Amino acid sequence: QVQLVESGGGLVQAGGSLRLSCAASGRTFSSTAMGWFRQAPGKEREFVARISWSGGARLYADSVKGRFTISRDNGKNTVYLQMNSLKADDTAVYYCTASSTITTMPNYWGQGTQVTVSS
Repeated sequence: QVQLVESGGGLVQAGGSLRLSCAASGRTFSSTAMGWFRQAPGKEREFVARISWSGGARLYADSVKGRFTISRDNGKNTVYLQMNSLKADDTAVYYCTASSTITTMPNYWGQGTQVTVSS
């Protein structure tokens, strides 16, 4: 079992930055692929970014490439999402996920943190 707790969401103006954090506990964090998904009002949940257990492999949605960076600190059991040049379209609830590999469906989800970008 893995417990995921997100933090760092909030209200920011367009063009601004936020850093989300996700603290993991339970299963061995260093052997687990981690990721971020988001869901905007009235839309389906979508993939944002994922990172392998070692940090050596990363995947990004086209909509966030060049603006968002996913990273992890296995010593702190924490994964981060640095979000720069935020747009109104980035407004959503952001969910932290854990999975066996970087391409398999997430097995665990956090409760989500709200990010609101004002234009």
